[in-house]
Amino acid sequence: MSHIDTATARALITTDPGVLVVDVRTPSEFESAHIDGAVNLPLDQVDAHLRRIVQDAGGRMVLVCQSGGRAERARRALSEAGLPGVAVLDGGMNAWIASGAPVNRGRPRWPLERQVRLVAGSIVLVSAVTSLWVPAAVFVAAFVGAGLTVAALTGTCAMGMLLAKLPYNRAGEVDVEAAVARLRGPSAP
Repeated sequence: MSHIDTATARALITTDPGVLVVDVRTPSEFESAHIDGAVNLPLDQVDAHLRRIVQDAGGRMVLVCQSGGRAERARRALSEAGLPGVAVLDGGMNAWIASGAPVNRGRPRWPLERQVRLVAGSIVLVSAVTSLWVPAAVFVAAFVGAGLTVAALTGTCAMGMLLAKLPYNRAGEVDVEAAVARLRGPSAP
């Protein structure tokens, strides 16, 4: 089972203490709202520590992000590296919150996807207005539009990856060693 809905995830988390919820969002997104007991291991850290995660992880794992895209990327990478029993929460935190499931809330922050819409929209707007005086500025808007098209087709977003590295999104840095250590199963050293 590579994808599960919110009701199934809630039942699994409640009935199976061995299930580990891994949230692959940025630390600031995690800080604003997360599932109780979840481990925050941002997607770039999953990629960076893939071998250790596959080696150390024990039991079932449910991956969570804001809407499901980043969690699916992490699931594919983990599955291709040989880790079975990894599922993605369909709809991510958006679906979890919409279902009324319990959430640990912290300081509210804008989700990364909303930040991408703000930055991309602002660049396109400024480029379009600027093109009234400097016609070549329309190419900046076209470049952003092309980038968004590639992001939609590939499921990756270069602008999102860049925004994730900003201090605003890195608040409360993740202790990667502690996060990876929590992934260890009971029999792991």
